[in-house]
Amino acid sequence: METVSSMESPLNVLRWTPSPSPSRAPPRLDDKAIEIQGVEDRGVVNRLFPFSSGFKLPSLKDGLNASVSDQQGPAHEGAGKGYMGADGVGRVFLTWKDLSVMVLDRKNGGHLPILRRLTGYAVPGEVLAIMGPSGCGKSTLLDALSGRLSSNTQQTGEILINGCRQTLAFGTSAYVTQDDTLMTTLTVREAVYYSAQLQLPDSMSRAEKKDRAETTIREMGLVDAMDTRIGGWSVKGLSGGQKRRVSICIEILTRPKLLFLDEPTSGLDGAASYHVMNRIAKLVKQDGRTVVAAIHQPSSEVFELFHNLCLLSSGDTVYFGPASSAELFFASNGFPCPTLRNPSDHYLRTINKDFETDIEQGGQGGLGTEEAIDILVKSYESSEFCQQVHQRVSHICQEAEGNGMKVRKGSQASFITQILVLIRRSFVNMYRDLGYYWLRLAIYIALCLCVGTIFYDIGSTYGSIQARGSMLMFVASFLTFMAIGGFPSFVEDMKIFGRERLNGHYGVGAFVVGNTFSSIPYLLIISLIPGAIAYYLVGLQRSVDHFAYFALTLFVCMTLVESLMMIVASVVPDFLMGIITGAGIQGVMMLNGGFFRLPDDLPKLFWQYPMYYIAFHKYANQGFYKNEFEGLVFPNNQAGGSATISGEEILRSYWEVEMGYSKWVDLGVLFGMVILYRLMFLGIIKANEKMKPMVRALWASHPSHSSKQVIANPYSKHQKF
Repeated sequence: METVSSMESPLNVLRWTPSPSPSRAPPRLDDKAIEIQGVEDRGVVNRLFPFSSGFKLPSLKDGLNASVSDQQGPAHEGAGKGYMGADGVGRVFLTWKDLSVMVLDRKNGGHLPILRRLTGYAVPGEVLAIMGPSGCGKSTLLDALSGRLSSNTQQTGEILINGCRQTLAFGTSAYVTQDDTLMTTLTVREAVYYSAQLQLPDSMSRAEKKDRAETTIREMGLVDAMDTRIGGWSVKGLSGGQKRRVSICIEILTRPKLLFLDEPTSGLDGAASYHVMNRIAKLVKQDGRTVVAAIHQPSSEVFELFHNLCLLSSGDTVYFGPASSAELFFASNGFPCPTLRNPSDHYLRTINKDFETDIEQGGQGGLGTEEAIDILVKSYESSEFCQQVHQRVSHICQEAEGNGMKVRKGSQASFITQILVLIRRSFVNMYRDLGYYWLRLAIYIALCLCVGTIFYDIGSTYGSIQARGSMLMFVASFLTFMAIGGFPSFVEDMKIFGRERLNGHYGVGAFVVGNTFSSIPYLLIISLIPGAIAYYLVGLQRSVDHFAYFALTLFVCMTLVESLMMIVASVVPDFLMGIITGAGIQGVMMLNGGFFRLPDDLPKLFWQYPMYYIAFHKYANQGFYKNEFEGLVFPNNQAGGSATISGEEILRSYWEVEMGYSKWVDLGVLFGMVILYRLMFLGIIKANEKMKPMVRALWASHPSHSSKQVIANPYSKHQKF
């Protein structure tokens, strides 16, 4: 206790007390303090106490030379074997020079810089960590390197793969997003195996794909959770760290040589963070992969797994070089890491200006954050670290370009295989997710029981004419309207599709076809069971062919509404706004369906032409009316008329139904609208993908916005339709 109390507490250390001389010696610990930390020099660190600060540091020059010499090993060989992995597949050397990213300032009409003239590299067999406070540009740099920048950004500078300007082909790189967007109903084995079937080529057998999936699961340490469901709102499943490892499993199935990780430890505790990054580090060492990870605040153990560190603040490079030498750099500029403090915490605290006012008001005094950042940025620009980075980038580009190493495109599963796999996967997900169709089925049964009991045994009196029309209108309008209840599931499907699409797992066409066919069995069940309850309780025409038409029309209408909601989900991905939008569109269509206002009474401008013919309720109502009233005869209670009135006459005079064509034409029009809506859904997604590069190209072609963008979306040209 006496020894601990004698040590200087981090709370009592001034934030910064810089010296005019960059050679200011950091504080040294006595022998007792070194013994407590369990370290004798900087090269030996006891993991039971991983803080590596507070003891004697070598000089900046010695540390730099040692770090540089360590980097000249096999992982950095410039030619020959250095460019080939153990599996014979070319490695990936990623370099960027003078990289800047700006975003359009809509308020002032100019542009705001996000990244400023960054230069760096990522090489095989090493993990590059991009660190910095929130808003410093970590994710933007990661997106720029992976070709995922949004359309409202401008990128300048050079990004080279193996010293060449080339597009990242499928199978070369993978991107693990910050959010674990997974199908919660699948087990770990199923999620990874389905993904393997989608990504791996048809030349591999099912057994080989299954073996690849299980091998990848073992590599990420998920053997014990292999048959555990991922878990969601209804079922408790994996922990956060396990979900993150599943996400990584899915993206490394193709054995990509370049892996991007966006906040891989976000939301995880210290132990889970270490296990995730330790697995990544092992894969890097085994396969010679190049890993770039944007990470916010790693623990000291996680920090020790990084080979190189890119430290950003407000878009500027504060430090780029070996992670183990960052402490030297900060100490040499007057910002030594206090005793017993995690070095990464110290770096972020030093360059985080978000809470500077609060800290200064706390009475700690010292140098302002803005001044500290300015000192570090300028010091780095004139340091040997910066010179070494530029030399390293030039060396990599010259050596790689001389070897002519082009990244090779991997092969995928065929279009038909992808469709079949997506159908199976979606079918399983829909079956296990109670909220997708089963809850809606229960609601439909309850509603149809209500309809059946209210209109029970309607008979064939004159008053049953209006009752029949009301009941059929309710089915055509409100039962189909309830299909918007599946919108939350559609949004989740779109999120999963967005992640898999950006990584090139499959194309838009395969997704649309797979989603359509996987939902057909469930929509048929919803149409048949509740439909039969309502149809036969009410006492409509009892022949099988009449009921078959009724159920088929109900099925097509529900499919149509689901197609409409998929379009809404592709345009309005927000859950609440999407439901409001879909409900509003259907509400307008209901008004033009021919029941609330007869067709001839609708205002001709807009409401009758074209809205009446656009609304699917027109064809649904007419089909139901023709199916029910044709062939029936009702007593006529009107004075002065004939004793009976036929169903055909009721259709013409009472409901103003167009009688020039068969009810099957109405059904055919509805089916055609389903196909049209699905094609619109596909077209909107494709157009959105095409528009982003077009907007960026238009922005870049402006005279004042010239750029040398050498990497676009790495999969935009290599995905199947």
